[in-house]
Amino acid sequence: MENDVPQPRAIKVKMLMFGPLAERMGSREMTVSLLHGSTANDLAERFELSEMLSSGLRIAIDGKMDADSDEPLNDGTEVAFLPPVSGG
Repeated sequence: MENDVPQPRAIKVKMLMFGPLAERMGSREMTVSLLHGSTANDLAERFELSEMLSSGLRIAIDGKMDADSDEPLNDGTEVAFLPPVSGG
């Protein structure tokens, strides 16, 4: 068959937001479908969070704060977006 073109695979990741970011997104937790090979940075870009990364937004992948946000995510990965803590 000529239509045997492989379809892109999708993965599902759990996205967690904290503090004011949860309010902005309207939810503290959501499941998101991404194309296989997507990264945490791709996820941040999709939800317009990229600019916040340069102002202190941190990403934790499966509970690891120092994980490489350019590494491809796996199905079932948990990605947390943590805004900077403000003191006062």
